[in-house]
Amino acid sequence: MSPQDVLKTIKDKEVKFVDLRFTDTRGKEQHVGVPAKMFDADKFESGHAFDGSSIAGWKGIQASDMLLMPDPVTAYIDPFMDETTLVISCDVVEPSDGKGYDRDPRSLAKRAEAYLKSTGLGDVAYFGPEPEFFIFDSVEWNVDMSGSYVKIFSEEAAWASGEKFEGGNIGHRPSVKGGYFPVPPVDSLNDIRAAMCLALEQCGVVVEVHHHEVATAGQCEIGTLFNSLVRRADWTQVLKYVVHNVAHSYGKTATFMPKPIVGDNGSGMHVHQSVWKDGQNLFAGNGYAGLSEMALYYIGGIIKHAKSLNAITNPGTNSYKRLVPGFEAPINLAYSARNRSAAIRIPHVSSPKARRIEVRFPDPTANPYLAFSAMLMAGLDGIQNKIHPGDPMDKNLYDLPPEEAAKVPHPCASLDEALDTLDKDREFLTRGGVFSSDMIDAYIELKMEEVTRFRMTTHPVEYDMYYSL
Repeated sequence: MSPQDVLKTIKDKEVKFVDLRFTDTRGKEQHVGVPAKMFDADKFESGHAFDGSSIAGWKGIQASDMLLMPDPVTAYIDPFMDETTLVISCDVVEPSDGKGYDRDPRSLAKRAEAYLKSTGLGDVAYFGPEPEFFIFDSVEWNVDMSGSYVKIFSEEAAWASGEKFEGGNIGHRPSVKGGYFPVPPVDSLNDIRAAMCLALEQCGVVVEVHHHEVATAGQCEIGTLFNSLVRRADWTQVLKYVVHNVAHSYGKTATFMPKPIVGDNGSGMHVHQSVWKDGQNLFAGNGYAGLSEMALYYIGGIIKHAKSLNAITNPGTNSYKRLVPGFEAPINLAYSARNRSAAIRIPHVSSPKARRIEVRFPDPTANPYLAFSAMLMAGLDGIQNKIHPGDPMDKNLYDLPPEEAAKVPHPCASLDEALDTLDKDREFLTRGGVFSSDMIDAYIELKMEEVTRFRMTTHPVEYDMYYSL
């Protein structure tokens, strides 16, 4: 849509409010509502002023003025608001020079797309994320000086088989690790996912598939169409918004936490990616699994920088409760066409146009603008420096002999390790001014606050392990 199309939609649909949205460093969407009568063509030229100092990890109070610049391509009618509301994603712009703010994730992602073109290696990078999530009936937690606890309530959970419910206990539910693809009533969330799919289509996001995932207690996935880097990140934010709000409308609660429950699968966000030029898929070739040499070098870059990527693709302390060796997690930094225990998989496709790689270690708490940009920059470094990833690993990586397993590198084991690695391995991100060192410093500082809070909080399992010693 053009600005004129947006203004026409506002008139034709009798829109009452325009909701301007942007994404903060942590990946959470923020918004401000503007009455439709106050929204005109000038907003696309001059933007909407707001206080950037109030966003965590952004400007200091001495330089707080920022502008939201609406991108008309992103406009859609919000399916959840009582009053007719048009949503538009925005870039955050510095008023002094009119350039995208250094720490604005969407502006950064645009710089990543521009950098790809400037290298001459390709003109578009396509991304297709698969964020998994849980839908619970309700959740409680508390952390204070008197203690801490968390409790998940789910009629679908395997642990609910002995509980009494109003109307009776239905008895049909997925077992632990038994949630993949059973029909209702074992899959109790089909109708909610269907409602999510329809809401996504209303918002312009093309849905390809939906299903229950492996874990008990409501793990789900909705597969949506790939798109170019910035637009696909936009769509990922729409998907999270829709999932949270549809669940809420059903009286339930959804979470994209990587590891909300103990003892069953966590939620990942496998990210399919490829680079194209002049309408040709540059990842298609005659090499392993139909890959080109460029695709192998791209994989080499991802593997080389995986530990610094972890700080961005796995950005929470909870992320590393999923990436634990010995379980069904993609913790082996290797590539394979058949082995889902490898961190990078080559999906089987029937057409060279669909040839791509799938990076499996990210999780859905990642800021999609930052995560997609960082992986692109790592892959481009692999191409530019011809970093070959070595031979594929088509064996079961969980059953390797110890001496062989020791040679396969792993991602980071904690967020602080990842942040420390990012601090040391950042040059590839700063090429073309995509990430600035200032932005990376601010990101590390923001995330270290989370690490410190986590380190300082006594955990109930520590009572279990140490109380009687």
